[in-house]
Amino acid sequence: MSLENKIISKEIQQYLYDQGKTLATAESCTGGRIAEAIISVPGASNYFKGGIISYTNEVKENLLHVDPQVLAEKTAVCEEVAVQMVKGVCETLNVDYAISATGIAGPGGGTAEIPVGTIWLGYGSKDDVRTVKLTEDEGRDINLEIATRTALKLFLQFLKEHDLEEIEE
Repeated sequence: MSLENKIISKEIQQYLYDQGKTLATAESCTGGRIAEAIISVPGASNYFKGGIISYTNEVKENLLHVDPQVLAEKTAVCEEVAVQMVKGVCETLNVDYAISATGIAGPGGGTAEIPVGTIWLGYGSKDDVRTVKLTEDEGRDINLEIATRTALKLFLQFLKEHDLEEIEE
């Protein structure tokens, strides 16, 4: 667990706790690392409800309501699946916000179309999901660390934007 991830998680905690909002994760390739970073901050149980590690398509379909047709046509490593994972975990765990990750961390499993290091991150609420695609292959451990840190940073940025919008209203 990097110090930077802990610092970001602490800032996320302040936003969610102050707003009385809840968070969950839906993770495939990151295998719970995002949730681990979130719960590294004491008091996380006040806003973090849990996570679903959906390493297989079966779990993505059954618990996160990911469309089997999308999985069949585009694979699990695509923007649509990252979005559906956010929406699905928001519904399944009844939370305001969620973070998702789906990809190929390596060292194997990549293809010409979807090379190792391709990771889609999703974050936001069921009504406003944002995504980002990571494409660099720095080796499995670094790929997973980059995905975790990027997901946390982007979600924090999302919370700050929403906080500003509420102040302006």
